Amino acid sequence: MADNTRWTDRAVVGPEQACPIAPVVDIVFSRWTTPILWTLNVYGRHRFTELEGRIATITPKVLTQRLRQLERDGLVVRTYHPEVPPRVEYEISELGRSLAPLFATLAEWSAGNLDKVDLARHDYDTRERPSRHRA
Repeated sequence: MADNTRWTDRAVVGPEQACPIAPVVDIVFSRWTTPILWTLNVYGRHRFTELEGRIATITPKVLTQRLRQLERDGLVVRTYHPEVPPRVEYEISELGRSLAPLFATLAEWSAGNLDKVDLARHDYDTRERPSRHRA
């Protein structure tokens, strides 16, 4: 039986419907979010400069943006201490800590499979492919 449905008649679904974990991936697995959450989960509460030092390649501007977003999302708690000089500390929230099993599973997968990914990439990059140009 032929499919007579035209492309324009098909329902378009958003990424959340196509993949129910897409919103979680957007929140948790952005470029700098994962290292920040990992660091706070493994090493505990940090001041801004300590966190910046542990994630050496992040800029202060990006770290500030990501920390604000993580605080907004409820994954990080910011504590202001009104001292002289003022002190601000960041720690992972209980909601953020609930991601620890997921991070542990991904770390385990990484340890067991990243070498296979590297090998697959090497094989793909070095194999001969037919030319796309027609004579």
